[in-house]
Amino acid sequence: MNHIFDWIFSQYEGVSAHIVVLELISVVFALLSVWYSKRENILVYPTGIIATGIAAYILLFWGLLGDMLINAYYFVMSIIGWYLWTRKVDETHFVPITKMTTNEKKWAVFLFIGTIVFVSVVYFLADKFNVWTAYVDTMTTAIFFVGMWLMAKKKLENWIYWIIGDIITVPLYWYKGLVFSSLLYFLLTIIAIYGYKAWKKNLGKSPQTLLK
Repeated sequence: MNHIFDWIFSQYEGVSAHIVVLELISVVFALLSVWYSKRENILVYPTGIIATGIAAYILLFWGLLGDMLINAYYFVMSIIGWYLWTRKVDETHFVPITKMTTNEKKWAVFLFIGTIVFVSVVYFLADKFNVWTAYVDTMTTAIFFVGMWLMAKKKLENWIYWIIGDIITVPLYWYKGLVFSSLLYFLLTIIAIYGYKAWKKNLGKSPQTLLK
């Protein structure tokens, strides 16, 4: 067991202590955010804002532009989602969980392709296409962009995008040396599976409270 811990912490050799501490804080708040999302709890957004704000700073420090853009986008969409989730359909009920419409599916494809093009341009200009992980980054960024957009709109399918993106990200972050973040995404994958099941049960139901 000691060998495992020695290996994990050896990945952070030479890294400033404040970066390691910030990553751990980001991991905790990211877990809280996804847990609150599973419960359809509005606290998903304030915890998410803290997690993504810190993560964007850390990823910029590491020079991982694609991942940094994901978290910067999450930060903005968390503010938008906070507003959308608190809209009411009547005096006592909030917006329900629904499935994607045909038009939203078209927009999801447009957002996915548009994100790949945008991130590819950023990577090209920053000369980041010198490692194979950069190509995977563009794909996961597009997947997560769509997932976050759907979550803000309270669409059931958002969990499918999270699950796919998380599964890809676990080995990717491990390879990059971001061990804590890799373990985070492993846990997020499990929570996302349960999140999909929980949201499916509440499909079409308008909640009376967003603090559960």
